Amino acid sequence: MSVLSPASSGLPEGVLLRELHHRVTNGVAFAINLVAAAAIRVEGTEAKCALSEVAELLQGYADLHRTLAMPAGETLIHAATHIRKLGCGIRRAVLDRMNIQLAFATQSLALQPQRCWHLGLIVHELVMHAARHACFDARAGQIRIKLTRTGALVNCVILDNGSRPAREASDRELRIARDIARALGGRIEQGFGAEFTSIVLSFPLTERERGANWSIATRQMRAPRRTRATAPNDAAPVSCRAADALGGLLSPSHQMDAP
Repeated sequence: MSVLSPASSGLPEGVLLRELHHRVTNGVAFAINLVAAAAIRVEGTEAKCALSEVAELLQGYADLHRTLAMPAGETLIHAATHIRKLGCGIRRAVLDRMNIQLAFATQSLALQPQRCWHLGLIVHELVMHAARHACFDARAGQIRIKLTRTGALVNCVILDNGSRPAREASDRELRIARDIARALGGRIEQGFGAEFTSIVLSFPLTERERGANWSIATRQMRAPRRTRATAPNDAAPVSCRAADALGGLLSPSHQMDAP
């Protein structure tokens, strides 16, 4: 009888990751069903509400987990759309319950599937890091994601209006995010102020991505610009942001908008 060595299994890493993701998804779905069934059986309004909230929380994490799945295929992915979808998942699952607002400023950016996935993993970790460790004091919590491209360089900035002391001991938690950034050929840097903290991910585009993004930029320059009417409620968030510390760090050409 021949014995196969572990190295001879021939399973690509992506297959194992997708299988693990599938099992976690099924496990969370099973837990949601159990909690939902218990909410139906239990007596008392307070108990029913508590179990329903647990089921809703688990559903939010399940949706977020699906967004973090490793993509299949080789087609380039619209990174801004992916980051916004991911951010909305984080907001529903975590930030809403912590009373933390999330806003975006993103440019069109095409990335290869695995690299876009890596970007999403980093953004998820950095946003969760900010939510866990930011010291907002009496301020309303705000986290902002800014995704831009300058030539062949991508910058993704995670800004929050929390102060520094609460997170000095948390830098070790960014170790995995830094490792993923190195896999992108990039790096992560942090900045601190009296009422803000920023984490910047920078990485270069590949040759394929540079060509695709050059084509996108060319089409956008040739397309006629349409003037968008400003709704009455659009003006309020902008005026409120102008005075805060984070607003000064953002380019005026990239208006932040909530998901």
